[in-house]
Amino acid sequence: MTTPDWAELTRFAITLAEASAAAILPYFRQNAAIDVKEGPVWDPVTEGDRAGERAIRQLIEAHYPDHGILGEEYGLKEGRSAFTWVLDPVDGTRAFVSGIPTWATLIGLSFEGRPSVGLMNQPVVGDMFYGNPAGAWHDYRGVTSAITTRRGVPLSRATLGTTAPELYRSDDDQSRFQRLRSKAQLTRYGGDSYFFCLVAAGHMDIAMDCGLQTYDIAPLLPIVTGAGGVAAEWTGGDLSRGGNVITAGSPALLDEAMAIMAH
Repeated sequence: MTTPDWAELTRFAITLAEASAAAILPYFRQNAAIDVKEGPVWDPVTEGDRAGERAIRQLIEAHYPDHGILGEEYGLKEGRSAFTWVLDPVDGTRAFVSGIPTWATLIGLSFEGRPSVGLMNQPVVGDMFYGNPAGAWHDYRGVTSAITTRRGVPLSRATLGTTAPELYRSDDDQSRFQRLRSKAQLTRYGGDSYFFCLVAAGHMDIAMDCGLQTYDIAPLLPIVTGAGGVAAEWTGGDLSRGGNVITAGSPALLDEAMAIMAH
């Protein structure tokens, strides 16, 4: 098989992000109806989530009908190729329904099971981060620049981000997180997928969350790794399928963090 045209596929991911933004934004800060998914925690979903994913799926099916699609709202469409798009139209729906612009649309493309293109779009702020095997970039309101992670930062001077401490629901996960948090210089909460992109852009050093689904993390991995960062599933699971995920700006920092969490 010839090497995929990553630049073309990345441009298409940007087109998908623009279409999803047009579908989602009419629902933001409108106090629209909220449905709640079944599960152990309050997990809201809105018509904005569904409209965003429908817009993305329609374009994929029109332009790449052989590609598979895995989305949070409408599940799996089996493909007839090595490509599968992984979609979370509104990552951070709790922020969305609270009117906070830290939610984002996540669009990923896996090739032969490996996350290869990833994009995060926050259309209210005007932030778009994306990555592929050639690198990673940040587009702020039309101005694009290459991004790289911050290196040479020990844990004692690191900035760490995670969505919320209460999401570490098992005693073991909570203990690991608290050990790591106590060693970092600064910990920030509530950023959802933003934190992973800020690691890629060199503004933070560690981003982590537990209990992630594939569509929560697969689109973010090419951004982090494209910028020179590293990632792991801290219980040894398949990183691309979610689970307990930690990313860091350098291998040395990841090693230091994993060692603290292990003891």
